[in-house]
Amino acid sequence: MKFEKVIACIGAGYVGGPTMSVIAYKCPQYKVIVVDINEERIRRWNSDILPIYEPGLDEIVKQVRGKNLFFSTDIKSAIEEASIIFVSVNTPTKEYGEGKGMAPDLRHLESAAREILKYANGDKIVVEKSTVPVKAAEAIEKVLMTSEKYHFEVISNPEFLAEGNAINDLLYPDRVLIGSKETPQGIKARDEVVEIYANWVPRERIITSNIWSSELSKLAANAFLAQRISSINSLTPLCEKVGADIEEVSRNIGLDSRIGSKFLKASVGFGGSCFKKDILNLVYICKTYGLDEVAEYWLKVVEMNEYQKSRFVVNMIREMSFTLAGKKIAVFGFAFKANTSDTRESAAITVVKSLLEERAIVNIVDPKALENAKKDLEGLNGEVHYTEDPYEAVKDADAIAVLTEWEVFKTLDYKKIFSLMRKPAFVFDGRNILDHKLLFSIGFNVYPIGKPPLTHFSR
Repeated sequence: MKFEKVIACIGAGYVGGPTMSVIAYKCPQYKVIVVDINEERIRRWNSDILPIYEPGLDEIVKQVRGKNLFFSTDIKSAIEEASIIFVSVNTPTKEYGEGKGMAPDLRHLESAAREILKYANGDKIVVEKSTVPVKAAEAIEKVLMTSEKYHFEVISNPEFLAEGNAINDLLYPDRVLIGSKETPQGIKARDEVVEIYANWVPRERIITSNIWSSELSKLAANAFLAQRISSINSLTPLCEKVGADIEEVSRNIGLDSRIGSKFLKASVGFGGSCFKKDILNLVYICKTYGLDEVAEYWLKVVEMNEYQKSRFVVNMIREMSFTLAGKKIAVFGFAFKANTSDTRESAAITVVKSLLEERAIVNIVDPKALENAKKDLEGLNGEVHYTEDPYEAVKDADAIAVLTEWEVFKTLDYKKIFSLMRKPAFVFDGRNILDHKLLFSIGFNVYPIGKPPLTHFSR
């Protein structure tokens, strides 16, 4: 079959895989090739068990894989064949040298650019899809402009996906942002990328801008969302002290049209691959330009998030007679949010590590993220068990810690769970998803986030 256009993507992770799958699904006239150096990841993309979990992803991949969507480790052939190359590699926070702990590590991005330079057989459009700092396009260009044969235009097309809802976000996006240099060649390349999305996204939702605005918009959007979470979380200890209910406070301020209700859900803290990393990138950029006050403002968002996680464990220690040693804790959920297998920067990682430091015995239950949980906790001292059965996890447990808002945890038989646990039985609801009054009536001592506890002890 002859295709109108061939699109390649370097990187088959949480962004590249789903994005390219939807492009192939919505654009059967295009050939889409997703490549990665990780052979195991590509093997799973070609199997019945995909390397990531997203509702609706399996169905889409099965419909188009082998028809116009292909997963491969042959980076050379994909670069040669494609006229548009998306780059969706990992850009973690640096763990060494200048900017350690804040600046992005662009090794994989530069490596992808060098692969494109090495195998290109004609002019190419290179699309940044990874979350990158401002001026990352410049880093890619510095590599590609050394070519004496071919011309490359670098386009910024940041993703605005909420994991667990990624397929819906791709099929029905609030907006698609595409940035380029404001030159005739840059605008022409940008228009070609616009045409891809125009196959299913209304034109008014496809936003174009200069490339630097596009890059900064991604960091700024995630920083603003994280700031809202940290802001509402900052009120939770006060609510617990004065007897206020954080959900009522959230509802009341969210009704103000100037504020709105989204991202005002109190919890044990935000996680995921973007929020913390992007805020730290923003902090680093501000510091490099001498904007220390701006940097300190945004750094507080991250610090508040870390405080919320540590406060959760401190509360468990205080309420459980100031010791967790030898006590069994059933951890409900390890993914950083519901409907994903992703555990990157999950609050559960911090909480479980702290529980193990307190010499607690930890039973982790999660419907999709157990394999990633095992990797995250590998090599730690302490006793950890993994199961997909919540009833198995709570046998002889002293407490339940709810750390992910999986729907299944709302539907469990808590009378049965109470009968299986040691007494007194505690529930620490880090997501405020359970019926606290019902749990209290059963006999649990219940500790929500940002609400007065319901306990059977005299206080």
